[in-house]
Amino acid sequence: MKLTRCEELIGGASNSRHNGDMMASAVTSADLEAIVALEHRDPHTVLGRHMADGRVVYRVFRPDVDAVWIVRGGESTAMTRVHPGGVFVLRGDETELPAPGSYQVELRGPLGTHRYHDPYAFSPSLGELDLHLVAEGSHRELYRVLGAHPRRHQGVEGTSFSVWAPSAERVSVVGDFNDWNGNLHMMRHLGPGLWELFIPGIGAGVLYKYEVRGKGGVVVVKADPLGRAMELRPGTASRVVTSDYSWHDADWLAKREATDPLRQPMAIYEVHLGSWRQGAREDPERPNWPSYRQLADELVDYVADLGFTHIEVLPVMEHPLDGSWGYQVGGYYAPTCRYGSPDDFRYFVDRCHQRGIAVIIDWVPAHFPKDEFALGRFDGTALYEHLDPRLGEHRQWGTYIFNYGRHEVRNFLIANALYWIDEFHVDGLRCDAVASMLYLDYAAQPGEWLPNDRGGRENIAAVGFLRELNDSVTQRFPGAVVIAEESTAWPGVTAPTAEGGLGFGFKWNMGWMHDTLDYFEHEPTHRSYHHDKLTFGLTYAFSERFVLPLSHDEVVHLKKALLSKMPGDPWQKFANLRALYAHMWAHPGKKLLFMGAELAQWKEWSEEVPLDWPLLDHDTHLGIQRLIRDLNRIYRERAALWVADHAPSKFRWIAADDNQHSVISYIRFATDDDYLVCVANLTPVPREQYRIGVPKAVRHDEVLNTDAEVYGGSGVGNLGAVEPSNESSHGFGASLVLTLPPLSVVWLVPSCALP
Repeated sequence: MKLTRCEELIGGASNSRHNGDMMASAVTSADLEAIVALEHRDPHTVLGRHMADGRVVYRVFRPDVDAVWIVRGGESTAMTRVHPGGVFVLRGDETELPAPGSYQVELRGPLGTHRYHDPYAFSPSLGELDLHLVAEGSHRELYRVLGAHPRRHQGVEGTSFSVWAPSAERVSVVGDFNDWNGNLHMMRHLGPGLWELFIPGIGAGVLYKYEVRGKGGVVVVKADPLGRAMELRPGTASRVVTSDYSWHDADWLAKREATDPLRQPMAIYEVHLGSWRQGAREDPERPNWPSYRQLADELVDYVADLGFTHIEVLPVMEHPLDGSWGYQVGGYYAPTCRYGSPDDFRYFVDRCHQRGIAVIIDWVPAHFPKDEFALGRFDGTALYEHLDPRLGEHRQWGTYIFNYGRHEVRNFLIANALYWIDEFHVDGLRCDAVASMLYLDYAAQPGEWLPNDRGGRENIAAVGFLRELNDSVTQRFPGAVVIAEESTAWPGVTAPTAEGGLGFGFKWNMGWMHDTLDYFEHEPTHRSYHHDKLTFGLTYAFSERFVLPLSHDEVVHLKKALLSKMPGDPWQKFANLRALYAHMWAHPGKKLLFMGAELAQWKEWSEEVPLDWPLLDHDTHLGIQRLIRDLNRIYRERAALWVADHAPSKFRWIAADDNQHSVISYIRFATDDDYLVCVANLTPVPREQYRIGVPKAVRHDEVLNTDAEVYGGSGVGNLGAVEPSNESSHGFGASLVLTLPPLSVVWLVPSCALP
């Protein structure tokens, strides 16, 4: 074949591969024009080193310099500029393709000489199996493939970058290592929408983004959807990170795998890390936030002392707006750097496990913000979201809705859930806003939504996604839980997927929360007219596996702090709050309490200020904290309160209908002999000689009395125990005659069942 002069300069043509390297077939002037215009979808077939007519040809694209050299064996050889746009060529003497790391590109200028290994000399860092799994949306370890991964590749240290952008015309890696210049590190298109590039010589700490040219030539600059770290807001760049963390929780993980969480105590302390306590740092960019490592000591020890079994953390995924509390996620795979590095977060989780505390993190698969740097319109198209706003937007929140019908999007989210359990050892996820996922018309006005193919309002694709999510977590990480924040009557939220359910481990009982708070906010003199608010929840308490939440959502946005919701004078407010907590801990369902509630804060929670710790200088507030500690202690000790939370046969009313006195009484059973009696008197009137039926004619010990002086109460009670009577009552053959303190709850257990 006779070569033209242009072909001679650019290195001719080749139709062969060499040792798995990209083919350098028919490199022509058109290829060079595409490189210079940043429009070539596979720059590795042009740039790098290739065989042509039996000799090696080197090609480099550097539009920012006037001269380039190739360095081999310590010897520099000048390249020839073959295109004014910055393409340089050198025809070497080698007759075999050299290893990628055997030569370097050299630039010379007034600031000195710079050498680097040629990124276009390296073969793809993704294997064929990875490409196949990504294409079919089944790569459950997507985080090991996409994103930025420092590694040694073909003998050279560097970082491989991979991103999914199927409609992009060109993707470049830009960052602080190349002055954010999209000309210098164009990626190659590998198929199934994946773009890849290995960049030698860069590693942990580098900031980067993807410069994406979409159809029509529109260029956007995006953070990495699978970036493992980001810079502190207001910056939005992803950061290359590595981990050298050594875990110390192998025994914990083994125990978790062998344990059924449904039959274990679960008392959750919900926390916003940045406002739990003021940090020690004095950085104007970090408003005295505590660090993960400070929290690993102070918060974990505090929670362990109070006896909670779990910590639930408001979202720790990176987010640009402090006031979103983490629910407007910008980096799904990046622990927020507000409190430290990813390894610092690992240390926090590890320390929790060493203190016997499980970790749940809030997770937001329902929607994502429209921030320009993030997922929205990622490659110029509606990639992660629907294009039609009637399917793709939450108008009330100003956010996009994930396209659950696209298998790559489902894979992105499911892999993300698994990532936090796998990489950070978290024990569960609380899935936010599930109701908004299940219904196409959620919070929408007529004309703002589209029905499904069957004409209904159910989001069939989202239902399929949730089932796939829960099965994936259960199968890969036995013992880990996914909890639904779901506020409707959707059936079978916690039923197995094989039975047509959604497969969640637990569901927040929003109905119980609203009814119970509504009841307690009424003046005691009016409570007899609202008695059903306390009892109605038991008609459906066993229809799902519930968590009873008194969460952050109930103490913000002018809803008042829990103490401030309570009626009456200050003494009555505290007494009502103590009664609320004791009733909650005795009621069927796992428990969740937002931070600060154990201090009886007067003020609503704000993410801008720490909890009001000086309140503990006052006995009334200290009494509430003592009560929480004792509730958790007794709760963990008494299997009746948790081993059969979701079995209706293990609950029995004693009296549900005494609305005249605003008294309720019920029993929680572990076995016939091991049970706990709860009696609540929810008026400020002490009641003497109040008879209740019990299963056994034995002495019953008063293991809790919220009116005890140590909690700030008046000290009315039953002197620690009550002797039985053989007089039948409430359908039982034995009974107890009690003194019921005002605005109080008492717990009693048969002496034969004491631990």
